[in-house]
Amino acid sequence: MARMIRKGDLPQKPCLHCGRPFAWRRKWERVWDEVRYCSDRCRREAKAAASGREAR
Repeated sequence: MARMIRKGDLPQKPCLHCGRPFAWRRKWERVWDEVRYCSDRCRREAKAAASGREAR
């Protein structure tokens, strides 16, 4: 049987937009090094800020 891993033991990194820490997720297993934002909202707002327009 697989050994259980506590959520507190998972790797974390800060979101580039809001700065909040977010934890590793199974769906990010193969792309964890490429994940930069904690949510779709942060990703959209960061992209809007980079292009110079107001985020809605």
